[in-house]
Amino acid sequence: MGLNLCEIFYSLQGESTFAGLPCVFIRLSGCNLDCTWCDTPYAQAESTFFPIEDILEQVTSFGCDLVEITGGEPLMQDATPKLAHALIKKGFTVLVETNGSRDISLLPKACIKIVDIKCPSSNEKDSFLDKNIPALSPVDEVKFVIGNRDDYAYAKTIIQERLAHIQASKIHLSPVFGQIDLEMLAQWIIEDHLSARLSLQQHKIIWDPEKRGV
Repeated sequence: MGLNLCEIFYSLQGESTFAGLPCVFIRLSGCNLDCTWCDTPYAQAESTFFPIEDILEQVTSFGCDLVEITGGEPLMQDATPKLAHALIKKGFTVLVETNGSRDISLLPKACIKIVDIKCPSSNEKDSFLDKNIPALSPVDEVKFVIGNRDDYAYAKTIIQERLAHIQASKIHLSPVFGQIDLEMLAQWIIEDHLSARLSLQQHKIIWDPEKRGV
């Protein structure tokens, strides 16, 4: 059994509560959405099949115990839960970043799900699978990509009405890089006493925003 991969690389985690830590990224191919601000469109087309055993061998070679399975949309591939389970069994801390449109309960409970709830400017607001909210565990995280005030208002409503069971430190407001004023977004959060954190994409600050493999 295997998966279609776009790339595997070793870098620093740029987002989530693990930001700044060394991490191995397994980017799977394919996505069922077409977000306006997508920064990995190449993951749609670039694809090479790898058996799970070969993926484990590559990941182990980096000597890093933090791994993120991302995409594209990783839950489009049936073998993704098996890959997550195999990594956990080998002692890795496993993050799975998903766009929220697929059932996260298929993933092992021991992995940390980072679930994106799409805001209006993505043009994919209606893609979110509603049953994923009660499926979130205390270790899981939620991300809203914010491009404008309407996105912020949408995220604020969901945070206040539906995410009381998730720690504020695990709810991320991630600005679309170069599109929204950071000071303004920070001020909205402060003024509303919103139970969420402002999360910047560190990899786009450290390296060229268009650079791959970081």
